[in-house]
Amino acid sequence: MDNSAKKNELDHAWKPVILSPRNQEDTDVVKKLKDTGKVMFFDTFELQLTELIKARNPKRNLSLEELSEKKADFFSASGKSSMESGNWVYYPWRNTLVRILEENEFVQLRTVRNRYKITQEEQEKLQNQVIGVIGLSVGQSVALCLAMERCFGELRIADFDTLDLSNMNRIRTGLFNLGIKKSWIVAREIAEIDPYLKVTLFNEGVTESNLETFFTWEGKKLDVLIEECDSLPIKLLSRIQAKAMRIPVMMDTSDRGMMDIERFDREPERPIFHGLLEAFGEEKSLLAKLPENGKEVMMALLQFENLSDRVKYSFSELGKSITSWPQLASSVILGGAACCHYARMLLLGRELASGRFYVDLDHIINLNEG
Repeated sequence: MDNSAKKNELDHAWKPVILSPRNQEDTDVVKKLKDTGKVMFFDTFELQLTELIKARNPKRNLSLEELSEKKADFFSASGKSSMESGNWVYYPWRNTLVRILEENEFVQLRTVRNRYKITQEEQEKLQNQVIGVIGLSVGQSVALCLAMERCFGELRIADFDTLDLSNMNRIRTGLFNLGIKKSWIVAREIAEIDPYLKVTLFNEGVTESNLETFFTWEGKKLDVLIEECDSLPIKLLSRIQAKAMRIPVMMDTSDRGMMDIERFDREPERPIFHGLLEAFGEEKSLLAKLPENGKEVMMALLQFENLSDRVKYSFSELGKSITSWPQLASSVILGGAACCHYARMLLLGRELASGRFYVDLDHIINLNEG
């Protein structure tokens, strides 16, 4: 198999195919798919168009006759017939075709319920932002929340791992995805929400050799990095790189709602992890010290004394009764929402300071652990 064929096969594992009814080649593809008798078709274009017209006329309760007139006006203004309008989206992994509005109308309608929590000007600004997410357990919740709010123009996601059954206590997906790359799973779900969004995959994860590429893919520098990986070396390397490039970093730790924000864009001399690792020496020498001091470095950056009692206990059981520290869906989803919220604030220029803080639900209602 040549490289182009291999790339096409990989793309089909997660990338939707947008087919225009105004392009003869695309129309032929749609016909061939129909002729197989094996592809599911969903055509709700008229329903979407009706909703779009209602959204554009919020002051009136349009009658069926008025809706019909406005649909005719829509087709007349576009110069397209009903069957020439919209786009077909083919999802190879589902063997399914869906007909949707063209991009501008689709985006307008899909984000109409964001207004005025996100203004039109802000929504347009977000379409020019590039966000990177490393690690797709907590990162899955972050990515999907960002996609639903349409907070980016490009999303770069990186994870080398595949889905295990034990991941499904916190990753929202189906059993049919077991053994599938986490990056594919996230990209597929985003495409099923909004096929017009640009998602770039780093299927081998982020490594020392491709780190700079991840930060600068196709000449576009990240506007914010959300780091959610398990690898301590990558946690350190990604921050050192972000600091050098003046890119802000966020991280949720899924315990007591612990959230880190590091504004390297405003504070290029700021020590990584808020200076919690200064006792181990200079930042660039930390990697060399990890083989001997890895556990101590992790405890320092997490501020072990501030972790919940149950997570503290879990560390004593690592390598005995458990293989990794526990995370719950409620904490992961809360962290994903928090990262999305603060990333949007940052990208829109809202005042957001560096630091570590907690969205601790138990503490809010004075609930003691038991």
